[in-house]
Amino acid sequence: MKAARKDSDREPEGNTGKAAGSGTGADTGPDTGPDTGPDAGPDAGGNGGTASDAASSWRAFPARQQPDWPDAAALGAVARGLAGAPPLVAAAECDLLRRRMAAVARGEAILLQGGDCAETFAGTGTDSIRGKLRTLLQMAVVLTHATALPVVKVGRMAGQYAKPRSSPVEERDGVTLPSYRGDAVNGLEFTAGARRPDAERLRAMYDASARSLNLVRALTTGGFADLRQVHAWNQGFVAASGAGERYEQLADEIGRSLAFMRACGVDTREVATAEFFVGHEGLLLDYEAALTRTEPGTGRAYATSGHLLWIGERTRDLDGAHVEYFSRIANPIAVKLGPTTTPDTVLALVDRLDPDREPGRLTFVVRAGADRVRDVLPTLVEKVNAEGAQVCWVSDPMHGNTTTAPSGHKTRRFDTVLDEVRGFVEVHRELGTHPGGIHVELTGDDVTECVGGGNAVLEEDLPERYETACDPRLNHTQSLDLAFLLAEQYRDRSVARG
Repeated sequence: MKAARKDSDREPEGNTGKAAGSGTGADTGPDTGPDTGPDAGPDAGGNGGTASDAASSWRAFPARQQPDWPDAAALGAVARGLAGAPPLVAAAECDLLRRRMAAVARGEAILLQGGDCAETFAGTGTDSIRGKLRTLLQMAVVLTHATALPVVKVGRMAGQYAKPRSSPVEERDGVTLPSYRGDAVNGLEFTAGARRPDAERLRAMYDASARSLNLVRALTTGGFADLRQVHAWNQGFVAASGAGERYEQLADEIGRSLAFMRACGVDTREVATAEFFVGHEGLLLDYEAALTRTEPGTGRAYATSGHLLWIGERTRDLDGAHVEYFSRIANPIAVKLGPTTTPDTVLALVDRLDPDREPGRLTFVVRAGADRVRDVLPTLVEKVNAEGAQVCWVSDPMHGNTTTAPSGHKTRRFDTVLDEVRGFVEVHRELGTHPGGIHVELTGDDVTECVGGGNAVLEEDLPERYETACDPRLNHTQSLDLAFLLAEQYRDRSVARG
C-alpha cells in the first residue's frame, strides 16, 4: 500500500447494480471474464471497513451539499427506520459488478451507464422505466457488436433522487426559497411548503428505489431483454431515423450475426435475459449511512442503496465527508472529474480510494467539456498509469456542455456531446489506453431537451416536451444516435490498433 500523498495542488469545491438479472442467463455478449484470478473481487483485501465505521466516520469531516434539515428528530427517526430495512442490493451483486468493472479497466469490456439527471417519485411508473431500460439495451447491442466486447450496463436509476446545487437558494420575482435538491429532499414546486426539506422523503426515496428495482429485475429476467426483440427495436429505429442510412450497415451486420447463430443451432432464447446493475450519486450521507451493511463472514461494509455509487465534482474534497465514506465501503465506486482537475488531485484520490490498486474498484468519470477534453485528459491518464493504478476511464459528455437557449431553457447540443466523446476516444487511441465507456443522462421518452441529433430537435422545439426535473437529457432517438456514432469511433480505433 502506498502512503497517502500530500495534495499540494488541491482544488476548490468544483465547477459550477443482485444486478437485476445477474447470473440469470446469457447477455448481449460473452462473459466479461472469469470470476477468479487476480481480479476476483474485494475478498482479496483492499477497501471496506465495518458498517459502523463507514456509517459514522464521515461525520467528523465537513460534508458539502447536505440539506439543512429543519427537524433533527424526524431525520433521526427516518434514519433508524432505514437502518432496520432490508438492503436494496446484495453484497454479492456489488462484488460481481466490481469484477465486471475490472474487465473494463483491463480493456476487456465497455461500460454503458445512463438514465435520468434526477429521478422523480412520479417517474417510477412502468412506462418510464421500460423506456429507459429499452434504450440502454438497444445501445448495448450496438456497442457489443461494434467492439466485440461485453457491455457492462448500469442504470442511472433506483436511487438518483438527490442533486447538488450551485446555490442553496433560488430567487424568482423577488421571492427567495431553498433550491430544489431532488425529490429525496424537497419538491420542485416553487412554494415555501414544497421547498422545505422533509426527512420523510428519504423513506419515500427508499420505497421508490425498491419499486424501480423490482420492475427492472422482472423485465431483465422475463424476456424483455430478448436479443431478437432488441434487434427488432433497432431495426425500427434505423428505418425511422433521419440518419438511418448511415446506420444500416451495422444494423444489417447484427441481423446476419443473429441469423448465423440460428443456423448453427444456437437457441437465442438463451440470450433473453440481461445482466443489469444500478447506480447513483452517493450524495445524501445520512441516507447512505443508514443503508450501510456489514457482510457476515467478511466483515466488509457495503452501501446497499445501489451497486455503483459515485462522488460528484462538487463533493470530492480530499478532506471531505464523501471521500471518507467512500473510502470505507467495498462497492465499486466512481468519481466525477471536471476540467480544472489537476494530476495531484487525481493521484491523491487514487491513494485514498484505491490504495491497493485493485482493478474494478475505482472509475474516473471525465466531464471536461468538448473544448477541453483533448487538453485535460492526456496528463491525467498518463499520471495515473505511471502510479500503477488500473482504473476505469469513462466519458460524461453531458455536464461540461450545458448552455442556455434564447427561450431560457438549459440545453445541450448533440454535436457537442458527440465531440466530447470523440475527443475522449481520440486521447485514449493516442495513448494506447482503453476508453472505458460513457455515462450519459438520457430518457426513453421523446422529450425535447437537447438540440440536434438525427431527427433534429431545434431550439424552438425545446418548450414542446421539456420535462426534466433538473438538467436536459438525450431523448430515445438521440441516445441511439450516440450509440451508433460511438460504435463507429470504437471500430475506427480497433482498425487503427490492428
